[in-house]
Amino acid sequence: MTQTKNTPYQRRLKDFLDSNTAQRAGILDLKPGNDENPLVTGMEYDSRKIKPGNIFFALPGLHTDGTLYVKDALERGASVIVQGENLNLNDQSSRHPQAAFIQVKDPRVAMSALADAFYDHPSRHLTVIGVTGTEGKSTCVYLIYQLLSLLGLKTGYLSTVSLGDGLTEIWNPEHQTTPEATKVHEFLAIMRKNGVKYAVLEASSHGLSKRTMRLGDVIFDVGLMTNVNHEHLEFHGSWEQYRSDIAELFRALDNSNQVPSFGVVNADDLSASWFKDATRQKTFSYSTKGAKVDLSIELINSSNDGNYYEVNAEPWEEKICIKDRLPGAFNAWNVLASLLVVSNLLSRSPGELVPLIPHLKPVRGRMNRLEQGQPFEVLVDYAHTPSSFQAVFPPLREQQNTKNGRIIVVFGSAGERDTKKRNEQGKIADQYSDLIILADEDPRKEDPMTILKEIAKGISNKTKEKDLFLIPDRPEAIRKAFSLAQNGDLVLLLGKGHENSIIYAQETKPYDEIKEAEAALAEMGYGVI
Repeated sequence: MTQTKNTPYQRRLKDFLDSNTAQRAGILDLKPGNDENPLVTGMEYDSRKIKPGNIFFALPGLHTDGTLYVKDALERGASVIVQGENLNLNDQSSRHPQAAFIQVKDPRVAMSALADAFYDHPSRHLTVIGVTGTEGKSTCVYLIYQLLSLLGLKTGYLSTVSLGDGLTEIWNPEHQTTPEATKVHEFLAIMRKNGVKYAVLEASSHGLSKRTMRLGDVIFDVGLMTNVNHEHLEFHGSWEQYRSDIAELFRALDNSNQVPSFGVVNADDLSASWFKDATRQKTFSYSTKGAKVDLSIELINSSNDGNYYEVNAEPWEEKICIKDRLPGAFNAWNVLASLLVVSNLLSRSPGELVPLIPHLKPVRGRMNRLEQGQPFEVLVDYAHTPSSFQAVFPPLREQQNTKNGRIIVVFGSAGERDTKKRNEQGKIADQYSDLIILADEDPRKEDPMTILKEIAKGISNKTKEKDLFLIPDRPEAIRKAFSLAQNGDLVLLLGKGHENSIIYAQETKPYDEIKEAEAALAEMGYGVI
């Protein structure tokens, strides 16, 4: 994430470190350097990015510890060091006369509070809409952003896929759905400076967790929960803790000072009532199964060109017909959720907003169709969990059955993440696909072939080297899929979507699924590289 060139944030330490901020930051002690009130020019938790005048937060980490890089940060010109309780401020050898040293209970809590204060509490000056859940977050963020923008309201957003500061949109260069607190508040401050009124944030379970505090000091005014399924248990420890961390978004609504403040939940999810109970604010519901709630789909026809659905808008006593241009039946759910957010935010009936829906564009890497004249279909999607597989596969299987076409799927599973889902991914793909090619997603420090073999344990109806192939090299796997595809087949590329790299133990390789697939098709004589 890059700060725009015309927004240099520079403040004296005492100008934003008041008693309230110090209390929220959990400051235990502060020893000033030569300058009693140093100029702070920015905030970093990576010592390699430190510039003169920056605050350096020595964060505890999974693979290393920030305290090991304090010397490096000082040599690069850090004016303030924020460190945990292991810092001995009476030990002169551990300090540096040029810099102020701040001892805190928890560096992440301190980083959240100090970033919020340094950037002048930007979320308090915006209407902030948070979107959380296991699937659909990026799409809903982008749909809400588009709806508000189409209404002429200046809006910014931050998602896994891309981000917009009110003036420009760029692809998100990070693999993090929710960046660290320093980047979140910096970006909100840029939005505010650019005249943005509404900010739509993708709020991941990691970002909402009190362990990371990435969103701990963001004031949310609206919260949307798409669904809750098993995901990231390697971080949260249990499904119950995962759900509780997601619900921090709804608890945060009680701190909003704006009206209206409300929540929106998926009534079809078993945790819907649990989320409603997490906030004192009013909560609205939507359903794709005909439940008698605020917005409910009563009939839906889906195709790869989009969806047509009839919706009952209960509080408004109206029936509305919606036609979108978003491939995949699950996108109707995302439209419904986004419609309910914008409708209640602006006190408009859903029917008033329906004419905008045909103008909504899909998110890059979400059910993107590639057409270069090849005789088979190619779809790129980010689906990487068992529940997202269950949403993607059935309607595609039904469509392929009507034209006697096969489904060839390429996917993998991330390393150092929830391992329990791998077997389930294999089972679902086995049920709905004709040929499966397993390939790298982000192996990280795990052995790539070991991951693929764990997925393959859930595949019982395929034979290796006949209709099941384990090809770690993803570009090679895509080319294998295309070489096997026949007229009328569907090649489904899952798991990478919008991402711009593949993470390995020793390196992060640049990678673009859509460009790679387009290049592979061109090599076969379809289209031009």
